[in-house]
Amino acid sequence: MSVQQKMHNTELYLPMDSAILQEQLRYLDLLYEYNQLKPSQLKQKEEMLKTMFAEIGEGCYIETPFHANFGGHHVHFGKKVYANFNLTLVDDTYIYVGDYTMFGPNVVLATAAHPILPELREKGYQYNAPIHIGKNCWLGAGTIVLPGITIGDHSVIGAGSIVTKDIPSHVIAVGNPCKVLRKIDEKDKQFYFKGKPIDSNL
Repeated sequence: MSVQQKMHNTELYLPMDSAILQEQLRYLDLLYEYNQLKPSQLKQKEEMLKTMFAEIGEGCYIETPFHANFGGHHVHFGKKVYANFNLTLVDDTYIYVGDYTMFGPNVVLATAAHPILPELREKGYQYNAPIHIGKNCWLGAGTIVLPGITIGDHSVIGAGSIVTKDIPSHVIAVGNPCKVLRKIDEKDKQFYFKGKPIDSNL
């Protein structure tokens, strides 16, 4: 099994392998260029993301600065995904994000981890597990999602949460560790913030 294959199937591997580093640096150079673009260079940003990402839908926007271990090379975004400042994608393996999902500032999606055994960490071993985030989710500011996590469609993750276990669809989940607070219900169809009603014309 090649070291590249080990990256994507939760096997232990050495990330400083020369073949990995050569590819990684190529995409990190692209990421550097993306972060140098002016806010007004919208078309250039859109075209660069298509080059950097494994897959990206129409209408996606990522504020700068944007950070990613492989410059987005292992990331699959649906359409109209929005990310606020300081999105960090530890994309050593695949990250999948559905249509219309939004990320607040300082969100971290981390696919990479290291073994508990100190002797293995000392040798530099790592393993990765993919992250799946459904469509039309909202991850609040400062959310951290750990390796191997799935978040279901339409769910909201409260600001500052650390997601250590899978979160189902259609819920609000918060905390450290992140837990389901409640389902999204009829009240959410009537009010959007502290009793403020949703305009029926929207």
